[in-house]
Amino acid sequence: MIRIAVCDDNPDFLRRAAALVDRWVVESGMPAQVFRFDCGDALLAADAAARMDIIFLDILMPLQNGIDTARELRRTDHDARIIFLTSSPEFALDSYEVKAQGYLLKPVTYEKMKETLDECCAAFDVEPKHAVVKTDFGFQKICFHEVEYIEAQNKRVLFFLRTGRTVCSVEPMHTLEERFPPEEGFFRCHRSYLVYLPNVDHFNSTEIVTGTGHRVPIARGCGKAFQEAYFSAMFPD
Repeated sequence: MIRIAVCDDNPDFLRRAAALVDRWVVESGMPAQVFRFDCGDALLAADAAARMDIIFLDILMPLQNGIDTARELRRTDHDARIIFLTSSPEFALDSYEVKAQGYLLKPVTYEKMKETLDECCAAFDVEPKHAVVKTDFGFQKICFHEVEYIEAQNKRVLFFLRTGRTVCSVEPMHTLEERFPPEEGFFRCHRSYLVYLPNVDHFNSTEIVTGTGHRVPIARGCGKAFQEAYFSAMFPD
């Protein structure tokens, strides 16, 4: 599990930057936790208790700025990848002093955030969560984040993926449900359907629409439970 910290004293920018990281976590399928801090002291205390792997750190903060916070971090943590957040590139040389990975100019775009996170994680060699299913042609690995929904059709089960590809399994739904469980983001919204909650685009009381536009029914009486599961998964405490 990769631990990612975002530290900025501006609440609006902290929220936006963390949202970009959250989006990357969902889209990449990388097992990760995202932590938010509004000052360097809070970040230092958290890193001392449990090391962060990637740190996005604002440079211009009151009391203890980002450069000083990074210097303090480097006394005990030599492995974290530090990326400074700044509105000006003038601090680039200071970033080398504390062995930072680099810096991102504000306002940060999702494309730049994704590129930075992809580069940082390439060295971690962490594989996205997945399960292996049996097909007519052998065994197929399916990453959780690629699944939009799973549908039982007669004696076969179809996996509809975000790429537009469909994988057909010869295993029954009840055995597959054990490998695609609720704690990993899957919800049985109908006796014939499992949906992956992070890939839901929108829904009402009777129907779910996935990111690519597929429509999945919600069984009668299941609407409230689905709504609770969705908001619990997408907006954890």
